[in-house]
Amino acid sequence: MTTPYEDRAAALAKEPLRTAGPRLGFASGTLSSIRDILGQRELLGMLVRRELKARYKDSTLGFVWSLMRPIAMLLIYYIALGKFLGAARDIPDFAIFIYTGLTAWGLFSEAVSAGTASVVANSGLVKKVYLPREVFPLSAIGSGLFNFGIQLVILLAATIVAGHFPTGARWGYFIPALLILVLFGTALALLLSAWNVYLRDIQYLVEIFIMIFFWVSPIVYSWELFTGQVVRSFGEGTMSTFLHELYLANPVTLAILGFQQTFWVSGDGKPVPDHLGERMMIAVLVGLALVWLCQRVFARLQANFAQEL
Repeated sequence: MTTPYEDRAAALAKEPLRTAGPRLGFASGTLSSIRDILGQRELLGMLVRRELKARYKDSTLGFVWSLMRPIAMLLIYYIALGKFLGAARDIPDFAIFIYTGLTAWGLFSEAVSAGTASVVANSGLVKKVYLPREVFPLSAIGSGLFNFGIQLVILLAATIVAGHFPTGARWGYFIPALLILVLFGTALALLLSAWNVYLRDIQYLVEIFIMIFFWVSPIVYSWELFTGQVVRSFGEGTMSTFLHELYLANPVTLAILGFQQTFWVSGDGKPVPDHLGERMMIAVLVGLALVWLCQRVFARLQANFAQEL
């Protein structure tokens, strides 16, 4: 008569040995990492739920707080820029315009900032057991998508109240815009979370860059305002063209413009960059390649995570 412990030990002894840890190689290593992550999808779901519960633990309002920050920012920018500085005069449905940009930016900024700190924040698990460490930055992406979904519902409700609910072909901009935010957010979360293990200053640098890139994206001002200012400052020449292309090289700018084309119905007829749809599709392809490269860098760096933590 054997004990359950002995039965389990015998069953484990029959299992083939399997190397723990990521495999090198761009092709075979990528496929191996994908299999490992898919094998831990239940754990990934648990990490997302834990992230959401921990954020609002012992809070009376719970997930309502996920709306407080963007709504507070909306009121600040609407009053300070829209009313006091007169931006609302040139931008119809200024509140919808602002909240559209804040909704898109909130997803990207949360994915990058929370993703950067995710591995260090889960150092206890990293040091105790092997699992694909990609699940930690990916759980930050999942948490960000959940909060984004809540804010998106509020945005859609606001368009209904304003009498300008988006319909028709304009939704064709939404999917590539969302893909850009998710792909580039995931790529940066993977890369920065790995670097942050070795150099903890990374997460503080990320906070500064997040603040800077907020203002170099068309969130609180329109594309029309940017182009007008560039032309007034440099004229219609090579420098003006260069600055326009440099500005559009920021994928988050393209994503926000795509969101505005989807939800900011009152902005129909306002200037938009030439070939915006094509630019967004190119950004999606670049984002896919960047996710792959960053995952490969992450796989090489994670070998010494436990020692560094």
